[in-house]
Amino acid sequence: MALRMFLPIDNVPRDYAWGSRTAIAEILGRDASGGPEAELWLGSHPGCPSRVVTPGVSASEQTTLDTYLATHGEPPLGFLLKVLAAAQPLSLQVHPTTEQALEGFARENAAGIPLDAPHRNYRDASAKPELIMALADGFDALSGFRPVSESLRVLRDFSHLTATGGDEVGAEALTAFALRVAQDGLADAVTFALTDARAVDLTRSVVDVARREGSEGNPRERETVRWLADACGDDPGILICLLLNRVTLRAGEALFLGAGNLHAYLRGSGIEVMSASDNVLRGGLTSKHVDVPELLRVASWEPLADPVWPATPEAPGVVAFYPPVDDFALFSVSDPEPTATVVTRGSGIVLALDGSLDVVGTSSRAVVERGDALYASADEFPLTFSGRGRAVVATG
Repeated sequence: MALRMFLPIDNVPRDYAWGSRTAIAEILGRDASGGPEAELWLGSHPGCPSRVVTPGVSASEQTTLDTYLATHGEPPLGFLLKVLAAAQPLSLQVHPTTEQALEGFARENAAGIPLDAPHRNYRDASAKPELIMALADGFDALSGFRPVSESLRVLRDFSHLTATGGDEVGAEALTAFALRVAQDGLADAVTFALTDARAVDLTRSVVDVARREGSEGNPRERETVRWLADACGDDPGILICLLLNRVTLRAGEALFLGAGNLHAYLRGSGIEVMSASDNVLRGGLTSKHVDVPELLRVASWEPLADPVWPATPEAPGVVAFYPPVDDFALFSVSDPEPTATVVTRGSGIVLALDGSLDVVGTSSRAVVERGDALYASADEFPLTFSGRGRAVVATG
């Protein structure tokens, strides 16, 4: 018999170096740890499963959600919900398709690479599409290649500014890089940036232009270059940022990042939902393992005209994000009047962001306040919300 229940869950934020020291604590209304807090994982992913909160039981002794579900004959969740807070840029990265993940996982297993090895690319056999919804105005990211004509304009402007600054060699190299984009394509240009030693000097020329006082034109691109240079020095991944869409989300807007989408989050806080996978192929802007050949094999080279993923109004107080995959959906509930219902299939996770909301399922009821999270079994849906506050619901 299927479970019918709500389970309160929680977790400890991951302390990745790029994480904010205050944002997750402020979002969830809890004390900050004092160190970087990058991601709070809510789900059953074995890499960092949530724990089932049990009154009177210490956090270290509480059962993890993956163990609880397995004990009761339930499958693990096929999605993962995260609260993400970036104070510095994340790596330039891409995620595989299911077919690529299956092949890569089998290949690395056959090579005897431990699952927890730092140089492992494929930690499971799944694709990792993901969607992120901004929690406040000003979530910045690079997402997908923009139209080539825009990239060429920016590169030519940087070349002109490099020349006016007296760096004729750098200007000629930037012109040659633009010609490479125009004639040989994005794949060739990115391969050059990530594998050719000359790209480091070219990156320095770009950074010099971005830092030069009084430079005119391309303010967003120069700002992006400065952010990345402050965090990563003269990493040639900076060149690639000039070829990507720079997106600034307002609160409640979202990005969908499908397989092959070359991207990097720059700064800001958001709710991220993804397939329950940890397959990341990095090309730069990081101290973590980088595998340029594998990234080049997996990346998609088609420009992405509009990276922002539209919200679908479901009912008063409810909007939904339905990405073009079957793995997950995300619902945002805000001040239901008098009630709001989330209808979906599969189990889900509820996370309260503000206020106080009454959540009613088919057989369970709970009150969630800022920072509270619940696992809701599939048979509890639809969920009805009432009260004053905000929450998100991730489902598979």
